[in-house]
Amino acid sequence: MANPNVIVSRRVRIELPPGRELATAAREEDLGVELDDGRRVRLLAGDKKSSTYAEILSGLEKLRQPVYLEVDPKTEAISLLRVPDVGRVREGRETSDGLEFQLDSSHARFSLKQDADEFDRLSEILSEAVRGRRPVILTSDERHDIIDVRFFEPGPDDGPLPDFPIPQPRLAPDWLRWLRWPLWPWNWWFGCISPLPAQQMFDAMSATTCAPLTVPPPCIPFLYPDDGCWARAHEMCRLMIALGRSPRKVWIQGWLHTPTRNNPACFVNWGWHVAPTLCVRRLWFWWPWFWGTQRMVIDPSLFTTPVSVSQWKSVQGDPNATLTYTDASDYLWGQTDPTYVKTNDRLAFYRLKLQERAINVGPPPYANCP
Repeated sequence: MANPNVIVSRRVRIELPPGRELATAAREEDLGVELDDGRRVRLLAGDKKSSTYAEILSGLEKLRQPVYLEVDPKTEAISLLRVPDVGRVREGRETSDGLEFQLDSSHARFSLKQDADEFDRLSEILSEAVRGRRPVILTSDERHDIIDVRFFEPGPDDGPLPDFPIPQPRLAPDWLRWLRWPLWPWNWWFGCISPLPAQQMFDAMSATTCAPLTVPPPCIPFLYPDDGCWARAHEMCRLMIALGRSPRKVWIQGWLHTPTRNNPACFVNWGWHVAPTLCVRRLWFWWPWFWGTQRMVIDPSLFTTPVSVSQWKSVQGDPNATLTYTDASDYLWGQTDPTYVKTNDRLAFYRLKLQERAINVGPPPYANCP
């Protein structure tokens, strides 16, 4: 039986007193929150989470995204807030302790554990969602273990439901990679940079990271590595191009299991991942070249310095993963976003995800992680 104290609302509206700022009002007085069908719940002024919850709810209201709430039945006060994911469920698979699914709007892998509350009911909803290509509102915990799934029927006032493509590798044939060797001297002069500017570019990107509890836009939520890599990569490419560089992108697909100190579980599970690359000049001390170039990955969600593609791949836990190289203009597996409207929407959403995590379990990095 579903938890009667849980509310999943497709829309939310904060009842802010006229002339008051949101954060100040949330600290000083109770705020009403209007949900679906006119239901109202409250944010209590004495709750230390209320101010941040108010900011998250305001963000979800602007993005027209749903919210998951646990509510005290006596006071109708919000005791826990989570930001759900919305998307269509891709084919699942059985694991040793349950089921695993992906959404077409995410590169994270979600697990439904065999010992989860209402396993049978939730697994049936997920199975029906796969069969009928029906979108769902999916809520998970920090390990991306599923705690709630509901069908989502978009209405005219709901936020957009992106039609995400299924990733398809587009690898260059081996002979084409070898053909590029004679072009290295040309690339060395036109478009490649030395290691020091590469590190400076990495530092410039890393400096845009979000403060976890306030997430002021237009910061990039590197500290929420769980999801949204394609938006982070596209924004980094925009910034690099504005600084006069010529980035490209590298995509990886596989059964990825990546250690990180920015998730309380100390790892993230992905179906794929993407990051920008820059052409960097290197010295090679063997015949026939004494100098050459190398694609270096700029990925502040995983590293503190530019790394080779092979090193970037190796930390993600699947030696059989496949790589795809694209231009910077490839926003998402063949889709483009020249106006950065989709990019900004997804960055705003994952900033809220980071803020939710920071207020619920504390800001990253997490000391329990090696």
